[in-house]
Amino acid sequence: MASVLTFGETMGLVRADDLGGWETVSRASIGVGGADSNVAIGLRRLGVSSAWIGRVGDDALGRRVERDIRGEAVETRVIVDPTRPTGLMLKERRTPAHGRVTFYRRESAGSALSSDDIDDEDIARSRLVLVNGVTASLSTTARETVLSVADRARGLGVLVAFDVNHRPSMWGGKDAQPLYRQIAASSDIVFAGDDEARLLLGGPALSPGEYAAALLALGPSQAVVKSGAAGAVAHEGEQKASAAAVAIDPVDTVGAGDAFVAGYLAALLRGATLSERLALGVQCGAFACLGPGDWESLPRREELALLNSVDPVQR
Repeated sequence: MASVLTFGETMGLVRADDLGGWETVSRASIGVGGADSNVAIGLRRLGVSSAWIGRVGDDALGRRVERDIRGEAVETRVIVDPTRPTGLMLKERRTPAHGRVTFYRRESAGSALSSDDIDDEDIARSRLVLVNGVTASLSTTARETVLSVADRARGLGVLVAFDVNHRPSMWGGKDAQPLYRQIAASSDIVFAGDDEARLLLGGPALSPGEYAAALLALGPSQAVVKSGAAGAVAHEGEQKASAAAVAIDPVDTVGAGDAFVAGYLAALLRGATLSERLALGVQCGAFACLGPGDWESLPRREELALLNSVDPVQR
């Protein structure tokens, strides 16, 4: 039994090792990355069992996806699609402080995700199911899968967490708000950045605490608003909590939100208070920024003490 079930698209990843655009960069590293599998790996490193279900192509990148996720002790079920390729993303650094990610995922194997890929048994044997705005934006079948899994999980008494994780480029100018609000209404926990909360709610800009309160009105019992360097806030019923960001010199911020979600959920499943959940989420998000890659820098619980360590070498 996995405590948390995730599903979605994980892609091959090519990351530039040098500054500049792809027209001039000559060195790069190869890996994999995907929001849902990132959270699954983050949970596993924090000692919480997790599962990931997804589709890949019958190709080398698909085999790399399965190898890397399974190698992190995540319970993994991969559906191999012989007619579609594994998706690919390219990460470049235009300046030391600014990166750019380009996706090649149209007609990918992952975009063909279907509700038939996730059985009721997969859901019932989990304590919590994580759904994601990235997955919901992939295709019509992927969107139907997110809605179906959330609905079935609620019917089976399994918690549903929704990480908005909005990617404007994947929507092609279409309005994501109606779908996100529908998913939020079917969820127990909603994670959103400030801009994502405003997208769900519409209207003028609000404070993080006001966003959290307004998100609760959509139906979830917990609302968490991530504000990057400004920290995070969470509301659960009448309870409110906030956490300041951890001061760091970031190397790569991609994956920080996934690390935050993993930390919060790991603490939740261990019965931690709202403040403790938020604190662990903030710590994990900060730690993930200290190295390159989507998931490689996700922390293990014992490593979090390094955030406050002044000794550069452990002996």
